[in-house]
Amino acid sequence: MPPRTTVYPSLWDTPYFKCMSVADRLLAELEQPEPDINLARAALYVAQTEYPDLDVDAQLRILDEMAAVIAPRLPESRYPLRVIQSINDYLYGELGFQGNTIDYYDPRNSFLNNVLERRTGIPLTLAVVYLEIAQRIDFPMVGIGMPGHFLVAPDFPDAEIFIDTFNGGEVLFAEDCRQKLMAIYQQDLPILPPELIPKVSKRQIIGRMLNNLQAIYFDRGNLERGLTIKKLMGLL
Repeated sequence: MPPRTTVYPSLWDTPYFKCMSVADRLLAELEQPEPDINLARAALYVAQTEYPDLDVDAQLRILDEMAAVIAPRLPESRYPLRVIQSINDYLYGELGFQGNTIDYYDPRNSFLNNVLERRTGIPLTLAVVYLEIAQRIDFPMVGIGMPGHFLVAPDFPDAEIFIDTFNGGEVLFAEDCRQKLMAIYQQDLPILPPELIPKVSKRQIIGRMLNNLQAIYFDRGNLERGLTIKKLMGLL
């Protein structure tokens, strides 16, 4: 099979983006088995479409350092709610991470490096931060693709709790999610349908991130960047 650079010679001809190299790196990351995908690295490759000289390893070290601060504060029992409280105290209490309610559709909210620097973002990118911290302290968590929102949850049997990373790490239970969904759909839900709170893979998280960016660029009339992201999605 010929190299992708010869199959798609004209897709990434804008020097500013250098997107063919970004596409190659991102594709190589996402082609790995799901457990081996480095979610933060993949998200930072997405950020390189806007910041081609971004030092990915330096950004990953920021996450390493954050996890290193939290690790000695964890309770010995590793009871989920206490672990979550330790993460929340540091991320939201000390560092001041928050959901961007002022300019939700600012493209910077979708770039992990900006989220780490500005400590503000949308549910998806704040979830990436949370998931990466949890992974580094050996606390299994997974993304939850609830319609109209994005949550994370402990990834082990009978946990039955969800974390709203956009709202200060608020702990939600199934009933809370049901109430949120009823507000979204404007109709009664006697039970919480499992298909409305699905676990989301790392590949799906990156796909959702790209889709968000594409929509934001097109809505703002930035066709060049919107088409760049659309081509990247098509290539992947």
